Amino acid sequence: MRAKNFTYEKSGVSIKKADNFIKFISSSTKKSKKSGDFKNIGGFGALTKLPGKLKNPYLVTSTDGVGTKIEVSNQLNKFDTIGIDLVAMCVNDLIVQGAKPLLFLDYISVEKINTKKLKNIIKGIIKGCKLAGCELVGGETAEMPGTYSKGKFDIAGFSLGIVEKDKILVNKIKENDLVLAVPSSGLHSNGFSLVRHILKKRRINIKKNSFLKKELLQPTKIYVKYLLELINKKYLSACANITGGGLEDNIKRIIPNKFCAEIDLEKVRTLNIFKWLKNMGISDKEMLKTFNCGVGFCLIIKPHNIKKVIKFFPKKYKPYLIGKITKNMKKVKLSGKISW
Repeated sequence: MRAKNFTYEKSGVSIKKADNFIKFISSSTKKSKKSGDFKNIGGFGALTKLPGKLKNPYLVTSTDGVGTKIEVSNQLNKFDTIGIDLVAMCVNDLIVQGAKPLLFLDYISVEKINTKKLKNIIKGIIKGCKLAGCELVGGETAEMPGTYSKGKFDIAGFSLGIVEKDKILVNKIKENDLVLAVPSSGLHSNGFSLVRHILKKRRINIKKNSFLKKELLQPTKIYVKYLLELINKKYLSACANITGGGLEDNIKRIIPNKFCAEIDLEKVRTLNIFKWLKNMGISDKEMLKTFNCGVGFCLIIKPHNIKKVIKFFPKKYKPYLIGKITKNMKKVKLSGKISW
């Protein structure tokens, strides 16, 4: 049998394109004090110095993706914000524990390397890391022909943070603490399968809808900067990242036994994108279970700290009161209705 000239390139994988992409990432990320004299991008593993002057440090880890929001990116051919979402979904979980994000790694899997698309994704990740005050130290780009259909991709992230033991936000909630809502920037990265289902059933072309084009790819807000200041001043009893599952399911995760977060939904200030979704025929119950409904983060604080806490946030993201902590066996009680 005649020998055939089989190559990895002919199977659909381009090592050369992957190498050039790594060079682009390396040139786009600057060596920081955290990595010392070592260059992390392109190596087998990343090296990072632990911050000094920590008496009793704990490491905190988080990993996440952005779900089917990537399908909207593909549909609109816009990829410069999805990387911000990826970082946000990880670091916003770290800060719930009181941890300062130190480093971030990404995983991108694609059907075929499209350098322009990947560069835009990485630019978003780098911007997200800058907003979170952490370092992109490495990752993986996997070209997987036959696994994804043409043009499809997926992304995932991993983040590492550090916190002093006395600043860990665990078991600090007390009766009569207040629950504040920090506004979201929009949908963040949750509920997009339902959103896309509605778009399909309603036959809505988002390319021709300027409102949806803007709102659906609004990047997830990164809250790290503001919350770190509050944690350092010990103004927080606890906080919750409002992601999939909405207000009730996410607040429930931080409430100790025998305590309850009583939330008045009438105080929630929702956003236009959620009003639009509600008008598409989604029940109140489904809205609250699937989306953040305008509340991106919840803070639990002592009543005397409310003015101190609010001043740390810019106007668009000023926290406001939506509830309080009481003694009750049920961890979350929702009352009233959101005004859509």
